[in-house]
Amino acid sequence: MQLIDWIVLTVTLLFIVIYGVWKTRGSKNVEDYILGNNETPWHTVGLSVMATQASAITFLSTPGQAYHDGMGFLQFYFGLPIAMVVICVTFIPIYHKYKVFTAYEYLEKRFDLKTRSLAAILFLVQRGLGTGLTIYAPAIILSALLGWNLTIMNIIIGVLVIIYTFSGGTKAVNVTQKQQMFVIMSGMIITFFLILHYLPNDMTFSSALHIAGANDKMNIVNFSFDPEEKYTIWSGITGGFFLALAYFGTDQSQVGRYLSGKSVRESQMGLIMNGLLKVPMQFFILLTGVMVFVFFQFNPVPLNFNPNNKIIVEKSAYKKEYHVLEKKLEALSEDKKVINLLYIDQLNQDYDNPILRKELVELSSKEKDLRDSAKKIILKADKNSETNDKDYVFFHFILNYLPQGLIGLLLAVIISAAMSSTASGLNALASTTAIDIYKRNLKEEKSERHYVNATKFFTLFWGVIAILFASIGTLFENLIQLVNIVGSIFYGTVLGIFLVGFYIKYVQARAIFYSAVISQITIFIIYYYTIFIFESGEEKLGYLWLNFIGAMLTIVLAILLQAILFRKDYKTE
Repeated sequence: MQLIDWIVLTVTLLFIVIYGVWKTRGSKNVEDYILGNNETPWHTVGLSVMATQASAITFLSTPGQAYHDGMGFLQFYFGLPIAMVVICVTFIPIYHKYKVFTAYEYLEKRFDLKTRSLAAILFLVQRGLGTGLTIYAPAIILSALLGWNLTIMNIIIGVLVIIYTFSGGTKAVNVTQKQQMFVIMSGMIITFFLILHYLPNDMTFSSALHIAGANDKMNIVNFSFDPEEKYTIWSGITGGFFLALAYFGTDQSQVGRYLSGKSVRESQMGLIMNGLLKVPMQFFILLTGVMVFVFFQFNPVPLNFNPNNKIIVEKSAYKKEYHVLEKKLEALSEDKKVINLLYIDQLNQDYDNPILRKELVELSSKEKDLRDSAKKIILKADKNSETNDKDYVFFHFILNYLPQGLIGLLLAVIISAAMSSTASGLNALASTTAIDIYKRNLKEEKSERHYVNATKFFTLFWGVIAILFASIGTLFENLIQLVNIVGSIFYGTVLGIFLVGFYIKYVQARAIFYSAVISQITIFIIYYYTIFIFESGEEKLGYLWLNFIGAMLTIVLAILLQAILFRKDYKTE
């Protein structure tokens, strides 16, 4: 990190915070603080929705995911555009009709207080965990690679977000997310073209795609029906659809973004914008990761991208053994470079040489074996080490190969993305706690100023909780997966409640409440026995299916309970 990088990083972050505070100061009532006085235009709604989902985890983990596993993760988003249409047609008009401040307020109007409270509490649990992760993810990577103190990083990111979210509420979140999305996409686009520029001179973009394809990085669609496969077109369209429907339709961190729209139409246009742009954006981020993979076919790579693991091994009795593997990887990298250059030369003559392709595959297989051996040494040196290094791949490239100034911009991209999703999370947690829990259970009437202050207090409260959770978090296999797993455990049940409320008028309060409780307990059990417990390190069920199972289980149980146990509750109009 040079002085210019520090200047770019500091100026970018301070501008976002100061702009957010200045632009949104002085909220006088709850409607202004939570709904932004319903003044948000559709393009701001769309960018805010995109920025809320595009956390730092997206820009740290997704390129690393593509580097190791290729483009298949894109299937995760295939159900999203369909979900946007359903939400625009059903969810948004109903929310606006009832003039709700939070999504869960609708559930009391449709069912009763305990159903509203159950959904709100499930949201608070999973979003509280998720918001802590949005701080922790970039903090642990930045601290590992830059030598910064992890706890201080958590506090810095958390405090920056709290300042403007506390000050301006929803309006502050919306206006700052426009600036953050500009910084994020500018940084990623510049980086992508720099990677292409760094590739060998006689190498075209088409040749780069051929090299990626030879290493199975361009397999976008998987038609397998195997439930153990994490990402298939079927899990993307079904599980991904239900996850997107739950996240964008019932998660207050997203619902709050489009409830602030000027009208039903403006909210709908904002979500449609997200539906049209989200898949291309994820494709671009994954493709950037694939190009990083191609770049490292011609440049040296570490045995493990997590620098902490190198430090651990160097201090252990296994360092010589590790050095032997490093020497083998250096020799292998030279062989890869030679074969790849020969392959490019053949491609430039319009000949896709099958022999060279086979050699590339064999070299990649040998490299994987070396990396697996290195992981075993790391675990022998410290059994608590996290050997999965997907989240460190992109950042290793940024720090070692990008020019001065751009490193600061990319750091600003990562921290801006963290601030963006964290701000939406805090705003949603505070709004839900203030409206669905605090205000609803208060016996006496209070002034508008009282509820604004209460919401500000809960913003500060959840901000501190998120920082504390981030400070004690532990790294999972892949951060972007962890965030989606946390959501998948809870989203299905909550979505089932809303779908019954919207579409199945026959089902009443007691039936939906008990079906939701049973469904959530069942999901915990399914997760524990099929995903949390591993057989030979392999999952027995892709976590995306939890969204589908949770939603369907809630709906079916509610219908059965209403028909069998609570028939007398139903009153025909």
